[in-house]
Amino acid sequence: MATMFKRGILGTKVGMTRVFQEDGEAIACTLVEAGPCTVVQRKTTADDGYDAIQIGYGSKREKLMTKPMKGHLKAAGGENFRFLREVRLLETSDDTPAVGDKITCDLFEADDFIDVIGTMKGRGFTGVIKRHHFATLRESHGGHFFVRHAGSIGSRKPQHTLPGTRMAGQHGNCRTTVQNLRILRVDSEKNLLYVKGAVPGPNGGLLVIREAKKKPKKS
Repeated sequence: MATMFKRGILGTKVGMTRVFQEDGEAIACTLVEAGPCTVVQRKTTADDGYDAIQIGYGSKREKLMTKPMKGHLKAAGGENFRFLREVRLLETSDDTPAVGDKITCDLFEADDFIDVIGTMKGRGFTGVIKRHHFATLRESHGGHFFVRHAGSIGSRKPQHTLPGTRMAGQHGNCRTTVQNLRILRVDSEKNLLYVKGAVPGPNGGLLVIREAKKKPKKS
């Protein structure tokens, strides 16, 4: 899984809070503990067909590490990383981090726009109203207990339900991306990013923070 952008880091969702502006406005934001991450591997066009860096984040017990993974992490200092992800590089420059270098939240600045990737919370088996945002049926003139039903799922021809028809089923617990979130503050001492709005996943969940793909103009 590659982020395909020059700036990217791994982090953990801490929780939500609010930030007060100078005019007294309260803005809801999410605290994200971003990094520090270590560059584990450098991939090049000549050897791998694309330019990227593989970064490690988190820690894992020694007994849970396999020998091949220990050998893979040896060049980066031998730390037992729990998560490994790739950050695709748009171009190679002098400031491209090398194997063993640390990446911190200083990678971003206040007012930068980012995309946050995480695994959303599972909702279990849900109906079409919650899962697909269907409108409810009318609650009068015979609505009875069919208000939250999906309605018709087929037609006279082809006389069977078409594949891909939106129905009730498993909802959540999947990888999702929230785009164009603005960074309100960067706390370098505590490795914290104050991200405006909500990000996917529970508190303590892994997040991939990358430079915004459809970056809007700064206000």
